[in-house]
Amino acid sequence: MTRRQLWLRIIAHLDLPLLLGIGLLMTVSLLVLYSADNTGWSRPLNQMLHIAIALTCMWLIANLPLHYLMRTAVPVYTLGMVLLVCVALFGEISHGARRWLNLGITTIQPSELMKIGIPLMMAWYFEKHEAALTLKNYFVAALLLLMPVALIVRQPDLGTAILISASGFYVLFLAGLSWRVMGIMLISALASAPVLWSMLHDYQRHRILMLFDPSQDALGKGYHAIQGMIAIGSGGILGKGYLKGSQTHLDFLPERTTDFIFAVYSEEFGLLGNLILLGLYLLVIGRGFIITANASTYFTRLMAGSITLTFATYAFVNMGMVSGILPVVGVPLPLISYGGTSMLTLMLGFGMLMSIETHKKLVKT
Repeated sequence: MTRRQLWLRIIAHLDLPLLLGIGLLMTVSLLVLYSADNTGWSRPLNQMLHIAIALTCMWLIANLPLHYLMRTAVPVYTLGMVLLVCVALFGEISHGARRWLNLGITTIQPSELMKIGIPLMMAWYFEKHEAALTLKNYFVAALLLLMPVALIVRQPDLGTAILISASGFYVLFLAGLSWRVMGIMLISALASAPVLWSMLHDYQRHRILMLFDPSQDALGKGYHAIQGMIAIGSGGILGKGYLKGSQTHLDFLPERTTDFIFAVYSEEFGLLGNLILLGLYLLVIGRGFIITANASTYFTRLMAGSITLTFATYAFVNMGMVSGILPVVGVPLPLISYGGTSMLTLMLGFGMLMSIETHKKLVKT
């Protein structure tokens, strides 16, 4: 086998437009992390390791034929549910939340697995009943979503629960859930708002209240939101310049390598830089929608659509909370924020997108 043939075999199941968008966002991540960390190369080097592992996993999933993807649905969902129950019983408590499970050699957050497991399971279920979908099928699919979400809310981890709920809702929507039923669901949610409010923890209620007036506790609950908005506003049109963000380098900005890394980027690159970043996200999201539209089976269409819409939701929620238009819910900026678990989950999803695109010719009729 020649070097060219080997190279073509390696990239055979990689979607190059999607990979280009992902690669550019990862490059931005490394650049901004170096500035945000403000202590040297420690986090950027760790992020390079995260990226290498995540890209390897993406390549493996991209080379997995579609029927194998379907076969993983039930085992992945079942494993995720078992791990969530183990977290509830034996999980480690950190900062008042029980979200992590110590396996001895490493510590994992099972809720991350369900970001893939739930849409995968729901898409598999709808594929099995595609010929004659009834309201009962939508009810069963909703239960498949609500059971793990309830365990995640109990941890408590409201931000992750909301995003996972969104990923499951997208499957329901793409599967053809009627507008009438969605309207009833919305009315029911609004009617139950007072009950849901009473069930929230104090810190969760404070986060929502800070959305309307963070200045009422400027040095406490509202500090994150205020500093994020100051950093974004101080960037102006063109930004202060790379490595010149005062909010970042004078340590005013909290969580600047994770949840609030968008504020670091905005301060240094300004509105123009934000438009470029939005363009990169739209490149990835747009390519995801094209793959969804061209998907060859019901299962792959549901899965591709859910992955794409969930990625878009993650980006919107992070930018919204840093900009002060959404409550602070602890959601990382996808492919930019520091962290290995989130990066791995995202790349597993993109690997599925690539498998859906590059294997479709094998299953078309």
